[in-house]
Amino acid sequence: MSKAAGHTRPGDADLLGPVIILLAATGFSAKAILVKLAYVYRVDAVTLLTLRMLLSLPFFMAMAWWSSRDVQQEPLTRREWLMVGLMGLAGYYLASLLDFLGLQYISAGLERLTLFLYPTFVVLISAAFFHRPIGRRDLYALLLSYAGIALVFWHDMKLSQGGSVVLGLLLVLGSALSYAVYLIGSGTLVHKLGALRYTAYASLVSCAAVLLQFALTRDLGQLAQPGQVYAYGVAMAIFSTVLPVWLMSEGIRRVGSSRASMMGTIGPILTIGMGYVFLDEPITLAQMAGAILVLAGVAVISLKRAA
Repeated sequence: MSKAAGHTRPGDADLLGPVIILLAATGFSAKAILVKLAYVYRVDAVTLLTLRMLLSLPFFMAMAWWSSRDVQQEPLTRREWLMVGLMGLAGYYLASLLDFLGLQYISAGLERLTLFLYPTFVVLISAAFFHRPIGRRDLYALLLSYAGIALVFWHDMKLSQGGSVVLGLLLVLGSALSYAVYLIGSGTLVHKLGALRYTAYASLVSCAAVLLQFALTRDLGQLAQPGQVYAYGVAMAIFSTVLPVWLMSEGIRRVGSSRASMMGTIGPILTIGMGYVFLDEPITLAQMAGAILVLAGVAVISLKRAA
């Protein structure tokens, strides 16, 4: 075997990490586009989310099995199982449900930027409940982020001229808040279970909750959808759920969480670009200015948290 075949050159390793992060960000960013494309066929949010979770379920089960092969793992206590369940409901069930509902009313670009506010919610929740002070730098970052969202929101309101944008924004803000709660509550659990095992368990809880909601509120016949909806569901499950989760974990392992977080800020820009290509959503100066403000504010907060 040649030396090149047996070893990865340092330059290749340095390049591979950012490429993996970019692929993960692209997959996450495409989710809003796929949801909007599926809505063209008049599928409702709960049914579409159910299809996504059903198609993702085998992968999550495989992740749980793979992560449990280590015989030296410590068993979870009853309190830890309860926390896994609560975090699964908050981070993957409620956040996903509110996000899918919100996408019925707002553009993919505004949705992604609004979701990207979750680090600012982490700062606010930490200040309110854990008495962590908000410094001047944090305050400036918060002002930048929310000014950017206000600008993009104003842009969408001008285009739609309807109050539904307000409802959509509130739903996606709720999704970002729910995800922030999930992140805050996940710290000790991730350290004990490992990222893969914890993600698999929390995702399985979310799948169970989504399926239960569908069983209680929908007729089984509603799963009979056009082939295009199934195609978008498969794409969401594989390319916007399972693969990005794995790629992001691998990217963090290679480049570190702080660099991965900063590279991930490309996500909203990718969503805006894909919205223009696939959904005919216009790109305007106001929208791009708002996106830059949001990304700048989130970057400042992310850098401080990483430090």
